[in-house]
Amino acid sequence: MTIRTILVDDEPLAIQGLEIRLMAHPDVEIVDRCQNGREAIRSIKTHKPDLVLLDIQMPGFDGFSVVQGLMEVEPPLFVFVTAYSDHALRAFEAQAVDYLMKPVEESRLADTLDRVRQRLSDKRGAEETEKLKEVLAEVAPDAVDDMAGEANAGDHASNRFEKLINIKDRGQIFRVDVDTIERIDAAGDYMCIYTGDNTLILRETMKDLEKRLDPRRFQRVHRSTIVNLDLVKQVKPHTNGECFLVLGSGASVKVSRSYRDVVARFVH
Repeated sequence: MTIRTILVDDEPLAIQGLEIRLMAHPDVEIVDRCQNGREAIRSIKTHKPDLVLLDIQMPGFDGFSVVQGLMEVEPPLFVFVTAYSDHALRAFEAQAVDYLMKPVEESRLADTLDRVRQRLSDKRGAEETEKLKEVLAEVAPDAVDDMAGEANAGDHASNRFEKLINIKDRGQIFRVDVDTIERIDAAGDYMCIYTGDNTLILRETMKDLEKRLDPRRFQRVHRSTIVNLDLVKQVKPHTNGECFLVLGSGASVKVSRSYRDVVARFVH
């Protein structure tokens, strides 16, 4: 899989720096380089790249304006490159795969490209499935019905996640509705369960507890913290690519750099 890429930055040295770092990734093909937003929009419409590494601070059309200027076409994947961490939230709101801080670190770029590869793989897999369905609809309509049945079975599988969790704490057994769980913090083999107005202790590992919760709602945002995304009220960017989630109770939870994809899913 080749990742056809356009680099956009008003500083030639910045583009050169990205080119040097991208040489370590042979599946990345640079199809064009642009020095301003207007050039970028024309180039993206012409080349239809898979990925655009896009500077935010540019004279005239900034990076966000480039994204807005492509609303009428199918946009590529965007990774914003910036010297200012306070652009993090807007980058996620613009559905960027990631944002990189200048000067770009090789390890961070490698992590970002892994996310890009996964997104492209998912997208191409979905496109191949749709093509298969179109062909089957003509030559074997029964097979299409079978595929639909399997998809419905997947929906039923989501019901396996628990709705109530029994917690024995201080000599009592509490039946906790998972909808009320705001966050979970790990402390060794014990879990602190926060429900907004109460805190309970559960003797269980985080790994085992994760299996009991619906991953579409309960996501790890730190090595030792799980958050109910439905109860997130605000996202606050922080330094070094980190940010904070403000929950319904007012509690603030840090999202480490390793789990920023969680924030991207949430703001989408």
